This record gives sequence, C-alpha cells and structure tokens, in this order.
Amino acid sequence: MDAKIDWHSEAARLILRNKAFIEGKFVDAASGKTFECISPVDGSVLAHVAACDSEDVDRAVKAARGAFEKGVWADQAPKTRKRVLVKFADLIQKNANELALLETLDMGKPIINARQGDLRAVAECVRWYGEAIDKLYDEIAPTPKSALALITREPLGVVGAVVPWNFPLLMAAWKFAPALAAGNSVVLKPAEQSPLSALRIAEIAAEAGIPPGVFNVVPGFGETAGQALGRHMDVDAITFTGSTEVGKLFLKYSGESNMKVVSLECGGKTPNIVFADTPDLDAAARGTADGIFYNSGQVCDAASRLLVEDKIHDAFLSKVAALAKNYAPADPLDEKTQMGAMVDSTQTKRVMNYIAKGQEEGASLMLGGKQVRQETGGFYIEPTIFDAVDNRMTIACEEIFGPVLSTIRFKTAEDAVKLANDSRYGLEANLWTNDLSKAHRIARALRAGTVTVNTRDGGGIEVPFGGYKQSGFGRDKSLHALHKYTQLKTTYINVG
Repeated sequence: MDAKIDWHSEAARLILRNKAFIEGKFVDAASGKTFECISPVDGSVLAHVAACDSEDVDRAVKAARGAFEKGVWADQAPKTRKRVLVKFADLIQKNANELALLETLDMGKPIINARQGDLRAVAECVRWYGEAIDKLYDEIAPTPKSALALITREPLGVVGAVVPWNFPLLMAAWKFAPALAAGNSVVLKPAEQSPLSALRIAEIAAEAGIPPGVFNVVPGFGETAGQALGRHMDVDAITFTGSTEVGKLFLKYSGESNMKVVSLECGGKTPNIVFADTPDLDAAARGTADGIFYNSGQVCDAASRLLVEDKIHDAFLSKVAALAKNYAPADPLDEKTQMGAMVDSTQTKRVMNYIAKGQEEGASLMLGGKQVRQETGGFYIEPTIFDAVDNRMTIACEEIFGPVLSTIRFKTAEDAVKLANDSRYGLEANLWTNDLSKAHRIARALRAGTVTVNTRDGGGIEVPFGGYKQSGFGRDKSLHALHKYTQLKTTYINVG
C-alpha cells in the first residue's frame, strides 16, 4: 500500500453506489424508499441507499433462479468458472484501495486494517475457491460388478447470503466465493449499517464476467429484506453470519417456508486461557490485547474472556493494560490508527450499557470504560478492561461486541476448562502454554470450533471456521465450505 495516500482526499472523490444490484444492473427499490447510510467516523450521512423489501428480494431471487435454470453459470465447466473467479480476484486487488476506503467509511475500522487485512483476504478467498473448483473429484461407490454407483456433487441452486457489518466484504466473500465456485446463483443481503462495499463488488463481479442474475445484492433491513430472503419459497439455502438471536430466526423461517438449507455462524465468547508456563508472556499479552481490541472488539471470535492462572494474574494483566494504550481510538483514515470507531450509535449505547452492567454487578473497572472523541460526531469507546469478573456475570456470559475484556482467575487446568466451556457459545478458544501434552489434552476438552495454541491466528482460507453450541453450525473457509452449497446425488446404474 502506498504510504503517501491522503485517504481523506480519496474519500472526497469516491463515487458511491446506492442502488440494489439485480440481474446485472443497478435499480431502485420497488417502493422508491431509501435509508441513510451513516459513517461512524464522524456521524455524517454517506448516502441514501435503496431500502429493499420483499418485492425487491423476489425480483432478485427470480433473476437468480432464471440464471440458474438457463445454466449460464451452473452449467459452465469448472475451468470456465475458475477463469472468471480468478479475474474477479484480480479486479478486487486492482480496486482494493477504493473498497477498503468504503469499508472504513461505512463501519469505522482503521484504513490500515481494511486495506492490508480485509481486502487482501477477500481477494485471496475468491482466488482460492476459483483455483480449487477444477481440482475436486466426485466418487464411485464400491458396488458389485453388476452395478455402477456414481456419487456427484451438484449446486443447490439459489443461495441467500446474509452478512454482518463488522467485516462487510470478508464475511460476504466467505459466502459468495464458494457458492459461486460450486455453480450457484447468489442473492447477497449486506448489513444495513455497511452496504456500500457489497454494492461496489457486485459491479466488479459483473466486470469479471459473472453473468447477469448470478450475483445480486439487495440492501435493506433485516426485518424486511433479510426476513423476505429467509422465508422465500424459491431460495434453496441461507447462509448467515451474525447474532445467535437472528440465527434462530432463520431456522424458524426455513421451517415455516420450504425447509431450505441453513448454515449459521453466530455469536461467540472466546476464552483466552493463559497458563503460568506460557513460553512468551509478552507474546501472549500482545495476542490478548489484539484479540479483544482489534476492530474495536467487533469480532465474533474476539477473545473477550481472559482466563489467567492465579500465580501470574497481576503481572500478566499489567502487560495487557500497558498494551491497551496502543489502541486508543483515533481517526480511522490515519494509517497509524490501531483502533477506530464502533459501527453506529446503537452499538455504542449497547456496549456502554454492558460496561455499566459490569460495574453494577461488582466487576472491577481497571481501564477505560468511557465514550471518547464525541466532538468528532463519530462513535468511539476506550479500550476497557474489567478484573475480578465472575463467569456468571453478564459481561462474562453475553456477547458484548465491543472493546471490553473480562478477566477471570483460575488455579488448575481443570478449572480453566470448566470455566471456558461454561458458555452457551463455542466458536473459538485460545490457549497459551509451554506443555505440549497439556495443550493437546485441553484442546480436546474445549468445546469450540477452533482452538489456537500460543497464537491468536487461527489460520487462513485453507482451514475451516465455525462453531459449536449456539455459535452455529456449518463451516466457512476451506474445502469444507463447499459442502454447504452443494448436494450429493447418487446415480445407480444396473450394468449386469
């Protein structure tokens, strides 16, 4: 990335797409209604975006179904889809600065994270699935000589993807890249807080050669556009990332409509377990701080519960608190900024209410806890650390989705595992120790979809990601994600 970019000047020159993208072109909502897209950077209105409703979702689904039935994408050879998706990835890279700027303006994350983190990962994701799709083989079952049983994977048809605002393009790419690679048509519903990058990437997809109707974007609210997609009788699958409460609604919508396939990546309350025998406590402290303050804590697997062995509690927490100062909220368009804004005023109030609740329930506020930079018009909260937290307190049980760390002491490995698993969530767990046997033993005991050992990095696109318990089911990333967007067909031939 060019370090000399003046991101404020670039922002002033941006052309914002604010209409739905259906059947290869931008269109107004059928009702003509729009909603304000507000930047959390300074509280300004970025654009008035088409407020799609059931009629618009129906138009998008019909376009997607028509394209699927015509086979303009689904019937293309895997190598053909590969070429288009690789070109799509190239164009994402070419337009990465613009897309990153849209992400920052729309949801408040630091531009350095959007450009060097998110956009690189988005392009990698699209390219990875494009490269993978012509290297997957079907199966032949072991049958008597009198028969031939072919087991093939086929695209589901129309996939509805509903994604959150914390990583608008990356979460979308985790859905649409494997769905498109498998031959499906996609209707993407971005979060109403952050629709702008999704609308731009739909245009880029068309430029890459994705046929009209195959990739559609319907901005709007969850209770209107999201519900309409979840209840639609001609949608074959819904893939959702977001809160557990909304995830349960999509299960309900499926049961009340056509029993569409549902995959969910929902809430998390990641335990970050630090043992006294950790080989590098400074590295563990850096991982702890980054694990909760990165993206202002608006991360589904944010390491929001710090479980620290009693004998190193004071010294380790001091290290984390010292590092927290590096995450003081600042201008998201400054490349030196490490922590930006909360996504909107609603989320800001929600997090501040949790901070107040923690104090009311007896937790010790060690650091932060205040809303700052209010003179900018934006939405910013200090890095916040609570100590003396009981695992039954609200701040230890519920997903806050903000820069709030809850610290809990433990004495034995058994206590740590019990505390870690005492949650309705099971998305991720982090573990720091120098004892390899203990690491294996505890990793097996932890009820989480991902367990990291001596790192906060859970791997790239090549490893699956998803949860246990009320963190959902189904996996994003890796070849396993393709299972969500395909179905098995057995063709049994009598050749005797």
